[in-house]
Amino acid sequence: MTTEKKKIAAVLLAAILLVGVIFSAAASLVTVRAVSDLKAAIGLTTDETQEDDVPIMNGQFWIRSTKTISDAYRSGSDAGLSAKDKETLEMASAVLEEIITEDMTPYEKEKAVYDWMTTELTYDTGVLQVIPQTSEDCDNPYGVLKYHNAVCVGYATTFRLFLQMLDIECMVVHNTELYHSWNLVKLDDDWYHVDIYSDQGAASYANFNMSDEMASQGHEWDRDFFPAAEGLTYNYAIQNKEGIEDIYQIPARLRQALEEQQGLVALGFDAIDEPHAQIVEAMLSGIQSFVDSGDYGPLWMDWSWLHVTGSEYVLAVHIYGFEQEEPAPDISEEDQAKIEAAIDEAFGVDMDWSSIEDAMENDTDMVEAEAVG
Repeated sequence: MTTEKKKIAAVLLAAILLVGVIFSAAASLVTVRAVSDLKAAIGLTTDETQEDDVPIMNGQFWIRSTKTISDAYRSGSDAGLSAKDKETLEMASAVLEEIITEDMTPYEKEKAVYDWMTTELTYDTGVLQVIPQTSEDCDNPYGVLKYHNAVCVGYATTFRLFLQMLDIECMVVHNTELYHSWNLVKLDDDWYHVDIYSDQGAASYANFNMSDEMASQGHEWDRDFFPAAEGLTYNYAIQNKEGIEDIYQIPARLRQALEEQQGLVALGFDAIDEPHAQIVEAMLSGIQSFVDSGDYGPLWMDWSWLHVTGSEYVLAVHIYGFEQEEPAPDISEEDQAKIEAAIDEAFGVDMDWSSIEDAMENDTDMVEAEAVG
């Protein structure tokens, strides 16, 4: 094949993979045969699956090992690390010092890292902060921790770094089409899938400690290479389920969740049969329609049935779109008075601080809208 044709094939592959990232539900429409043919056309064919040194999104990003950094943390010596790796170690160590205590179990440590990554890894909103062009580092812990700028590979490798520093077994998994990556975590001899990138900003636990069966609803990977994830003990929804005696109580419980801005409602059924499950599905669809109407804001829902054993199930309902509270400007009352006086003197108006706060909030909304666009 000519160089020009290879370039065209590469562009086509990148386009297909990008569509898969943005529209994961539509990814199944891309056949494995078509993707494999395009990979072969540009020389990306690999015969064996591996964890590290794997190109993602047509080589735009790479899964790289950070074992030297986690080993340095556990040994207490950064000798031999590059300057960049030393800085990564310092940033990661500072986070663990903040969120981890000695009395935590491995699961509690894992959850603390998940909670920190899903809620704290956002762009710095300080007015002097210029978001850097760090595309070369958005797939590794250095870029994630320094700039809060990450793609899925960056989240996966950073999560693995944290857990390996805590001496918890963790792997980075990539899907078969090489456009997405997430993690496998080992707790009490059982493996669990964790996809922090998909939960980013929501902390919904929708993709936290999933079994293979749960993860397969939105992920596809080489099961012959990566270990089987069959554990249920540390799935967040199962751990935090609440009993439900009457299925017709579900609408009231979900209304409470909407009003209290709860991202997850996990309802445990000691036994449920197909007819009653269909009734629950009908109620959920009706509630979804009501939520879509916008009465509670731009929210959306999804739900799944988690099979525990026999006829025991947990219904996990996830609600997304709750607004995150923005920190108020740290301006003292004395400075507020000086600002008002300076504007009054310059423009001959009677300015009050509440008007200034409203204007600042509007300016922030405009900046965020521009950033999204």
